[in-house]
Formats: sequence, C-alpha cells, structure tokens
Amino acid sequence: MSYLKERSKFMFNSTNFRFGFCTSLTSIILMFSAGCMEKQKTGAVDLYVDAVILRENNENEKAAEKLNKSIEINNRFSLAYSLLGEIYQGMKDYDKSAVYYEKAANLNPWSFRDYFNLGRVCQLVNKFTYAIKAYSRACELDPNHLQSNVNTAVCYYEIKDYNNALAYGKKAEQIDPNISELQKVLGDIYESQKDYEQAVRYYKRALEMDGNDPAIMTSLAAAYLRTNSNEPAKELLTTVIKMQPDNGTAYKYLGYCCLQIGQADKSVENYNKAIEINDKDWDAHRGLGVACILKGKNQDGTVERSMKDEAVKHWRLSLDLRPDQPNSDKLIKLIRAYSK
Repeated sequence: MSYLKERSKFMFNSTNFRFGFCTSLTSIILMFSAGCMEKQKTGAVDLYVDAVILRENNENEKAAEKLNKSIEINNRFSLAYSLLGEIYQGMKDYDKSAVYYEKAANLNPWSFRDYFNLGRVCQLVNKFTYAIKAYSRACELDPNHLQSNVNTAVCYYEIKDYNNALAYGKKAEQIDPNISELQKVLGDIYESQKDYEQAVRYYKRALEMDGNDPAIMTSLAAAYLRTNSNEPAKELLTTVIKMQPDNGTAYKYLGYCCLQIGQADKSVENYNKAIEINDKDWDAHRGLGVACILKGKNQDGTVERSMKDEAVKHWRLSLDLRPDQPNSDKLIKLIRAYSK
C-alpha cells in the first residue's frame, strides 16, 4: 500500500475515534445530567412527603419550610404550591394563600381544587373580582359542583352584577334546590333587583329549611315591609329580637314597621334601641327623625318644638354619617323646614 493510502486510512480511523469518543462523552454527560435532575426531583418529592406528615401533626411552619425547599429544587412542583396555599389558608393568611394557590393553578390548569380554593381565599378578603375569575374556572372544570356555583353567585351579588349572580344561582338551584343558603342568596338577588314578591318566595323557602336562622327572618321581614305586609314583618322581627337582643338591624326594621302601622311611640322606642346598639347607623337616625315628627304631631297639624328639635338633631347626624345617602336633598329640605 502506498504511503498516501496508509496516511489517509490512519486519518480516517483517527477521525472516527475522535467522533466516537466525543459522542460517548456527550452521552455520558447527558445521562449524568438526567440522573442529577431525577435525583433533584426525588429530593423535592421527599421534602413534600415530609411536609405532608408535618402538616398532619399541625406543625405548619415546619411544613412550609420543607415545601419552600422543595420548590427551590423544582419550581414547577404544583402539589407543593397547592399545599402551601392550604397551610396559609389554615393560618388565615389569605393573601399569601392566594399567591400559592394561583401558582399551583397556573402550573396545573386542570386542577379544580386549586381554582376553587383560590376563589375561596379571594372571597374571604373581599377580592370578589379575582374570586369570580377563579370560581368561574372551577365551574368550567366541574359544572355540577354546587358550592362553586353558589359562591360565584354570591361574589357577583357583592359587586352588584345581579344578572350574572342570578344565572349562577339558578344553575346551583338546578343542581340542588334543597339548600337553605342558596335560597337565601336567591332571595337577596331578587330583593336587590326590587322583585320583592320573588324575594319573599325564596326567603320563605329558606326559612322552611332553616327555621331558626335570624338572618333569614330579618331578610324576609324586610321583603315583607317592601310589599306592605307589615303584620307578618312585625311578628318575624319580634321573634328575631327575642333570639338576638343586640340585633340593631331588627330594631331598625321594627321601627319602620311601627311607623307603617301608625305606632309612632313604638317606632321611636325601636329606632332609639337600634341607635343604642349602633350609633353609626345613618339610616336609623334618619328614620328616628321621621318618627319624632309623627310622635310630636298635634291634632291641628303642628309639631311640638321638642320633637322638631329631636328630629333635626338626628337628621343632621344622619347626613354627617353619610353625606351621599339617597334622597339627601329631601332630608336637607326637611331640616330647613323644621328648624324654623
């Protein structure tokens, strides 16, 4: 074989050797890296398991430390974020809980549980728009989940979007109509839409399911007052006050009820009790002013000076407490008229 052929053969073999060596080295490096990554993932899981055990033993701070280390190893470990959300929710640190639930939901957009819990903690801190977004996604993932639909309805109600509130409330009713909380929510929605007959209907159904709930009784009484059904309203409010002697709202509604049936003395008495319980209730001050005028009216249509002064005093307090209250212009005219 000639020198040139021998040299070419040697160079070819050397190149193959180098290529083979480099390929083998790359494979070894990749295998080593994969092994390290797998080891890291295993470490993250081990820390998560430790955190679960600590969580079960109510050692929440130690569990959170383990989970944070787990996330440092694997920052896409959705279960670790989810458990952190649960821990901080249990500790009532709802803002921090929301951060972790949101991260878990973003990493696992099919997790109904994370979206529902994110909605819950946002609702607890009155971030209703964020809660609606999370609950709506939970409803998409599980359309027949009762509490998701109820909570979405409540949050829409809180931001005064009554049409969407009603849509989710009616969907929840289709899932299970025999829930007192849901009937109360629907009653609240209809009351806000000024459909008082429907409000009465739903409050009554709620009361049939939970006859000892003063909140439902009070809401039903208020709806009755809107439809001039004063006697059943009075009966309900009297029952509420027996159950809850410090219920200022019930006393205020009873004050209005007594006005409607011509019992000015009783009206003044109940409004005063409402203000005694909560002297910041602008609406009770306003109602008391009206009750004072009616109580002080003489047969000739004049009003006793002392009652005029008392009325003006409470109307002014009402405006101080809430200057932008509905029909404030009418109240200002009354103050001017009875101050003379």
